[in-house]
Amino acid sequence: MDILTTLNSAQREAAETISGPLLILAGPGSGKTRVITHRIAYLIRVCGISPRRIMAVTFTNKAAREMEERLKKLTSGFVRELTIGTFHAICVRILRQDGGLIGINPRFVIYDREDQLSLVKTAIKEAGFDPKQYAPSVIISVISNAKSQVISTQAFIKKGSSHFEEVVGRVYEKYQRLLEQNNALDFDDLLMKTVQLFDEQPEVLDRYRKKYQHIMVDEFQDTNLVQYKLVKQLAGGYRNICVVGDPDQSIYSWRSADLRNILSFEKDYPEAKIVLLEQNYRSTKAILETASSIISANQDRKPTKLWTENEQGELITVVETYTQQEEAQYVVSEIERLLERDEVKLAEFAVMYRTNAQSRALEEAFIRYGTPYKLVAGTRFYERREVKDVIAYLRFIHNQQDSISLLRIINIPQRGIGERTLSQLKNWANSLRVSLYQALQLMANTEGDKKPPFNHRIIKVLSGFYEIIEELVAGNQKMSLVGLFDLLIKKTGYKEYLLSMIDGEERWENVLELRTVARQYDNLAPFEGLATFLEGVTLVSDVDSYDESVGAVTLITLHQAKGLEFPVVFIVGLEEGILPHIKSFDDPAQMEEERRLCYVGVTRAKKRVYLLHAFRRNLMGSSTTNSPSRFLDDIPPQLVAGGYSGLGEESQIRDKSAFWESDIPVVSMDIPELKVGDRVLHSQFGKGMVVSYHQLEGDGEVVVAFPGVGVKKLLLSFARLEKVD
Repeated sequence: MDILTTLNSAQREAAETISGPLLILAGPGSGKTRVITHRIAYLIRVCGISPRRIMAVTFTNKAAREMEERLKKLTSGFVRELTIGTFHAICVRILRQDGGLIGINPRFVIYDREDQLSLVKTAIKEAGFDPKQYAPSVIISVISNAKSQVISTQAFIKKGSSHFEEVVGRVYEKYQRLLEQNNALDFDDLLMKTVQLFDEQPEVLDRYRKKYQHIMVDEFQDTNLVQYKLVKQLAGGYRNICVVGDPDQSIYSWRSADLRNILSFEKDYPEAKIVLLEQNYRSTKAILETASSIISANQDRKPTKLWTENEQGELITVVETYTQQEEAQYVVSEIERLLERDEVKLAEFAVMYRTNAQSRALEEAFIRYGTPYKLVAGTRFYERREVKDVIAYLRFIHNQQDSISLLRIINIPQRGIGERTLSQLKNWANSLRVSLYQALQLMANTEGDKKPPFNHRIIKVLSGFYEIIEELVAGNQKMSLVGLFDLLIKKTGYKEYLLSMIDGEERWENVLELRTVARQYDNLAPFEGLATFLEGVTLVSDVDSYDESVGAVTLITLHQAKGLEFPVVFIVGLEEGILPHIKSFDDPAQMEEERRLCYVGVTRAKKRVYLLHAFRRNLMGSSTTNSPSRFLDDIPPQLVAGGYSGLGEESQIRDKSAFWESDIPVVSMDIPELKVGDRVLHSQFGKGMVVSYHQLEGDGEVVVAFPGVGVKKLLLSFARLEKVD
């Protein structure tokens, strides 16, 4: 069978181009995954390239799994020898094998967002600052951005030009030192340390260059600087680098993704061939024309012309409601109407929105109507307390330097170890210049004058905990992962601990579900099974858990929806200040990204698109009236059902707005003059400190850290902040 038979001419050209740099510009629904998989199969079965010589990089584990499933059918089982995975997963493998050359212990653990927050709080204190004054979440974001640009602690400190940057520099330095002490890496380190490894160990880089004769990278428009540098390092040998992407779908600048990477590919690889995939197989003509009319207003893009042989299809439905509650009610009512007509199934609907906060009104409406729904990025399975407890035990069994995990589990189930005891243990460990676990080891095995300053009960409890861990560590060397899992539950009494709670049965079911995940690694050798399992559960993302087979409507943000498709799509909140978001008003580049985000949402749809906006909406604690989104102005009236013509003008509901005039609060425009470091008072959140400020036309956007509340982004015209001493 000709592997390329099912491809169109452009797809086939991309699959057959196997030498030198190749840029595939693939529009939404143009079959880019099909091209990548068939290209890999072509390399193996026609060109005789060993699968061990091929690397394929994806942006989600879900995409990697889908690619593997397709390749199993195309390559007759060669998929196991391929290197397929996300940037992070591939870097983990490289660092486990060769990271020791730059001082990375191969048994390192990967810290997630919650772990980072805990460690940064400690770093802030050790740097001599107050975590209540300098929000840990803000500092993490600044550090993450620095790492994405491959900026080390020393370089960051050197370039710092403000007091805040000086603070972050000192915290960054302490934070990295704490990571090293815990034998841990954060997500950004996985990439940055791999680049560092290749920079400092050219013989290692040369080995990987020789190993990977062909490299393919999906979603190239979403790469950041460190990912781009990593690809450039690996492809520096054979230069058989194939990147696939679409500048019009670049929507992750807030994750430091750099659109210039794909736009400048030809400059770095002047001999590159470019193939355009412009035929769309997903959407109707009406949907495609709507999406094209929206995105065409952007300047920073490569001109492409999407087309389809699909039917013209239903016109776009644009709806204005009075409030977000009515907006949500319309969505549910329309879903129920289409279900009654047997046109679609529950799982074929998606409701998309710009910010997570918009889901509340939607959820309330779905609950009131009794319509099943699933919220992507609600409380993730791996963020549930009981799941994190068990994972923390397993992480600590894997790496006894991991103090974050140790502090989480040392009194779970309760052993009578309070904050005072933990503080004394930390001080004693510091005085001996040993880790917390080494201190426990000394406590359990030392007699005489060197015994710690604790009473007999505390020593007995801490020593008992140490003995449990030692038994589990020993078990990890000889038991399967499920065997270790069961031993952990038994020795710690964790099942009994959970079942003593009111919702204990549900929590125990979650632990059993985690055990089911662990069974997938049971065929691996002892120790290897645990290490691989921990990588898998740490690198999982919200979309990775998305299940298309669940019979429920999907509620999802526009950012998370990229890569998915649905027969029917509702996009709510198409209003100035929401989509496009208010933060983009003074930044042309951000405004173009907001337009791309709208484009991504529309192109998820196969058959129907509903675009909704509300006249009045609760925003940041205030009731606001917003104009319809400027993106609606770009849609030709002939594409909108009912001949709707209010896109650029006052629509009917706005003509009636005088009836509600008295209900709309008058917003004071007395804008205080603020700068970074100022202390302010908010009527709801209390006192806080300004961590960033951006002047807008006639207004200002301020980010404030409120102790005990968190970081809030506020518009000064609505926030009514009062400057205080």
